[in-house]
Amino acid sequence: MKNFLILFALLAGCVAFEGKNIIIFPKQTATDHVILTPTLVKPLDQFTICLRSYTDLTQEHAIISIALPGTGNYNAFIIYPKPPNSYYIFINQEEVIFKVDSGVVEWKNTCVTWDSETGLVQLWINGKRYPRKGTKTGSPIGPRMSVVLGQEQDSFGGGFDAKQSFQGEIYDVHMWDYVLPSNTLSIFCYSDLSGNIFDWKNGTQVRKGGVITKVYDITNA
Repeated sequence: MKNFLILFALLAGCVAFEGKNIIIFPKQTATDHVILTPTLVKPLDQFTICLRSYTDLTQEHAIISIALPGTGNYNAFIIYPKPPNSYYIFINQEEVIFKVDSGVVEWKNTCVTWDSETGLVQLWINGKRYPRKGTKTGSPIGPRMSVVLGQEQDSFGGGFDAKQSFQGEIYDVHMWDYVLPSNTLSIFCYSDLSGNIFDWKNGTQVRKGGVITKVYDITNA
């Protein structure tokens, strides 16, 4: 029966992998968040960030944000959905807007890539790439940075607003210091890859506020 449930879930869409820790944000607050610590030795001139999330929020919210030290560097990177059909991606204070399919409440696998040489940003949701957008070229990000799940930062590691916060579940966050190829991003929904600068299983995570950790089990999700 358990194998049947797993097969059914895979056919239905992106799902969580059993045995992995899921972070639950039970309500919108200005305190609940998770701090991630990527391993960086030099600024990022390109990257890929992938994660899985599950929410029924109907208002805009931040899933993940990166801020840099210094005034005016707080929107170095943000994934900021505005339901039902817009995703705002911020790169170096510049926003690009993707029009996306209006989806049902389900697990979503989101990947964003950026290349400073071309300025191109890609948004992938559940294995589908939306039309690429352009940003200004240059301006690598980091290496010192504050990476936060569930909040948009208006200061380095803080300045949170409950109205912009995430409520729901997040897990399997990975970061690479290069752009993953399309054939990998298109199947990431069903893969179990690990980021080379942040890996969900082994990367440092610091939970703050009322966030809850739960080990995923498809028979008792």
